[in-house]
Parts: sequence; structure tokens; C-alpha cells
Amino acid sequence: MNPMKHILLFGAGKSATVLIDYLKVTATEKNWRVTIVDENLDAIQSKVGHHALVKAVQLSIENEKERQALITDADVVISLLPAALHYLVALDCLALSKHLLTASYVDEKIQALANSIKAAGILFLCEMGLDPGIDHMSAMQLIHRIKDKGGRINSFISHCGGLVAPESDDNPWHYKISWNPRNVVLAGKAGAVYKEESKIKSQKYEELFGNCNEVNIDGVGQLAYYPNRDSLGYIPVYQLEEAETFMRTTLRYPDFCKGWQKVVELGLTDETTVHQTDSLSIASFFELHFRQKGISTVFTDTNLQEQFIFLGLTDETLINKSACSSAEILQFIIEQKWALQPADKDMVVMLHEIAYEVKNKKSKVKSSLVVKGENNLRTAMATTVGLPLGIAAILLLEGKINESGLHIPIIPGIYEPVLKALEKHGILFHETNG
Repeated sequence: MNPMKHILLFGAGKSATVLIDYLKVTATEKNWRVTIVDENLDAIQSKVGHHALVKAVQLSIENEKERQALITDADVVISLLPAALHYLVALDCLALSKHLLTASYVDEKIQALANSIKAAGILFLCEMGLDPGIDHMSAMQLIHRIKDKGGRINSFISHCGGLVAPESDDNPWHYKISWNPRNVVLAGKAGAVYKEESKIKSQKYEELFGNCNEVNIDGVGQLAYYPNRDSLGYIPVYQLEEAETFMRTTLRYPDFCKGWQKVVELGLTDETTVHQTDSLSIASFFELHFRQKGISTVFTDTNLQEQFIFLGLTDETLINKSACSSAEILQFIIEQKWALQPADKDMVVMLHEIAYEVKNKKSKVKSSLVVKGENNLRTAMATTVGLPLGIAAILLLEGKINESGLHIPIIPGIYEPVLKALEKHGILFHETNG
């Protein structure tokens, strides 16, 4: 009899909800063990409940001895920890010859381990969530199909956004938080660089949200987009050096971009200016911040005024978080104002736009994905981040993924079986040609 397989998950936050449910079902169906680790025991237990094969463990990830003991006993490790903490787990997985799956970008530290990972004969599969993750898999499936026909790709633009579903859209920002609120506050800080009509273009943070183009998504309508970080690094990854245009973007509703541009202009995402927030109300913070910056709080645009009143221009709620930067206070505000209510639904939208030619005949293809959440716990974001990780772990343990080394999901041996499995969960792309 084969020994019982064991999946170890680090992290039980917002993105883990659907993954944990999926692993519970897997444990029952396959008689496998699952261990879920987090500093917050309540966070795990609220998601796990009672399951004979699923164990909740409270642990600080810096506890090296206990962390290594857990990894030693696992067959595959999934990390949904903050990106900066993956490296601790990665070093242990390498030393103990355990497979590791994450949804985070490959950073320099992980990249430096590539040769050792390959030599160990194990798989480190990163960027295996939504964006990055499903975007890579669906894009590469399209790109490979076009190239297999002898096609040349002239333009590649990939859009993705986590949004509020229309039926739950009830505030002037047209946005609610379904992922890390700190990342919402700091989005775009590094600016963006991309390729457009054979020219390398860049946008600074200060102008990023004020120059948003729009795209129409079937079943959703008009959405605005801004370029996402450094798109150029993915040109060799996707083997699209021949493309005159290559851009990866983030989708938002148009009014959000207009409002957030004002947030940036007003310095509200500043991480250096510190305010003492004890006994300071939200309204008083805005007044103090604008006075210190020498900024007028008179909004001539009615919609902008509504947006900032919604944020709390007249809200006397006390902040009481000691010394905080403007960005930290803004995060405190949006965590309250933009919270998903229990019955609220979020929405993930993805669109690939590819222009190509085969034998001098020019064509275009659009491939779109729209996924809605069930409520504020089983969100579309948790579904699309978590399921690819869970599916890949199971395929790996069943011998249906046989790769080793450091990978992101851009090769058929990984993306084909994962995309096929995702379709069974309603994560399905729709294509139109024109």
C-alpha cells in the first residue's frame, strides 16, 4: 500500500479560503493528510472546522525547528505567506528535497537557488496563482497555439483586475478589497515600463492613474487599465521578442483611476510623512494632512468630492494607531470603507488581446475570463489564487506533472493539465476572433 500523501500549507489568510476547502475535499477523496500552518490559530480553525485528515498548527514562521519538522513530514509544500517570507520555507524545502508551490513572483533570492533546485530533482513552481499564474498559463496556451500554426505575434496585451461585482458595487469608488490592502495602497509606486509600437515606454507613479485607456469586456462593460510594473521582463519569458507591442496591465473601473490619481497627487500614499494618530479622527487627519502639504480641499469635480467624502472627509471616527505614515492611515481608512460585506461578491476579470499574422494574413484574438465570488469569504480572488496551487499540488503528487527545477507555469506540461482542471471549477476562457 502506498503511504498516505501529505500536503503542507503555510498561510491561512484571505487568499487561502477556497484552497483550504479544496484541500479538505481532496483529503477526504484520496485519504491524504493536510496540515495548515498560521500564526493565527483562529484563522485556520474558522476555515478548517473539524476534519479528521486536516490538521491546524499555530506557528511563527521564524520558528526554525518546528518549521523544519513540519516540512520534513510533507510531500509537497504550498506557501501563501507574504512574499518576503517564502525564502525561509524555500531554503528548508531545498535542504529537505521537498516540492514547493507559491503564488508569488520569482525574486532574486529564489532565482539564485535555480541550479540547486534542479540538482535536487524537486520542483519549485512559483507565480502559480491568478496574476501571476492563470495569466501565464492562458496566455502561453494561446501563444503556443498561434506559433504552432507558423504565426508571428505582433501585439500582446494582457489585462487583469480584482474588482467588485456589479451587483455589489454601491460606493463612488466602484471598488472593494478582496486581497492585501497594503498592496492596494502601494500599487503602481514603482511606475511602469512596457513596449508599444516598437518603442520602450515608461510612466511614472505620479502619472500612472491619470492616463488610463479603456477596454470593453463582454458581460462587464467598460474598464480602465494602467500598465503593471515592468512588462519587459516577460518578453523573453513568453518568447515574444518579435512583438512590437507587449504590455501587462491592471484593470479598474474608470472612476477608480480618476479618484486614485487624485489620491496620489494629494500625497495620501506617502510613506515618509508621519502623523500621531492617537485621538486623531479620520476627518482631522485629512484636514491636518492637507494643511501640512499646503493643499486646498475644495473639489470642483462633484464625483471626486463624493469619493473623498466617502473616504471620510467628515468622519469623526478615531484612528488611534499611534505614529503612522499617511499611507498606513489611508490603509486603515480603506480597510473600513472598502470592506466586502458578508453578502458582497467580488469579481476577477482577465483579457488577453493578441494581434498576429499567419502567411501574411493578419488576425486578432481576444480571450476573456470573468469569475465572481460567492460572498466575502469565498471570493473570486481566493478562488483564482488558491485553486491553481491546489490543483498543481495534486497533479504533482499523482505524477501528472513531472517537471523539476525552478519554474513558472509557461510550459505545456504544467499549464495544460492545470487549465483543464480549472475548467471543471468554472474558470474558463471565452475566445472571440476579429
